[in-house]
Amino acid sequence: MGNLPDHGLPLVQLKEQRRELVVALQNRKAPVSNWELMQIAAIQQAISAFEDVIADLDAELDAAA
Repeated sequence: MGNLPDHGLPLVQLKEQRRELVVALQNRKAPVSNWELMQIAAIQQAISAFEDVIADLDAELDAAA
């Protein structure tokens, strides 16, 4: 999955944001709040949606070729 086109979607930024949130939670001692879990879950849902859109766009490009 190295150099796949992102079709102009913010997939990389979302994955970086998710990673930053998870790393921040790993480096602290306080319990994880419901709000923090909801933020990560929302980002994960957006990532999944973008990946589905990218797969559909790639399939359309392949079919047109």
